[in-house]
Amino acid sequence: MQRTALWLLTAALPLAGCAGKAPAPSPAGPEGVPILAPGPAVSPATYIATAASIDLFVIKSSELALTRSSDPRLRQFASAMIAAHRGTAAQLSFAGRRLDLLPGAALLPQHQAMLDELSASGDFDRAYVRLQRSVHGAALSLHGGYAARGTSPTLRPVARNAAAIERSHLDMLRGL
Repeated sequence: MQRTALWLLTAALPLAGCAGKAPAPSPAGPEGVPILAPGPAVSPATYIATAASIDLFVIKSSELALTRSSDPRLRQFASAMIAAHRGTAAQLSFAGRRLDLLPGAALLPQHQAMLDELSASGDFDRAYVRLQRSVHGAALSLHGGYAARGTSPTLRPVARNAAAIERSHLDMLRGL
């Protein structure tokens, strides 16, 4: 009995130092959006559905910016977002077809709500930049997390490439 108690105490001592330490915060992007979400990666189907909806939101909201914004910098940014997200959507679609997982052609409810909010906004330019920061931060978290912990070897390189693109988009947004 004493031997078992001594063994348990000895085994628990190295872990005791961990109990008082707070977990390291995840790096945060604009507006406090975590860059890489901790925890397990999402399923390939969820990854594809979410990434496709993000691409579609960015394309649609940027097309709206081309018609509603009078700021030439925002219009230039919107044009760049349309081109870039059409490219990432094409990569995602190609990889998804290899897995028999086709991206959806409709926005997920949260992205549709964001597009509706943007469409109704009285201060379009400010709302566009805020929503772009939010969705690009979420996209970086999604892609970065899948690149690091995703279960599909076909999708991980797509996610790694998309994460690098999202980082550059967030850098562009900091300049607006």
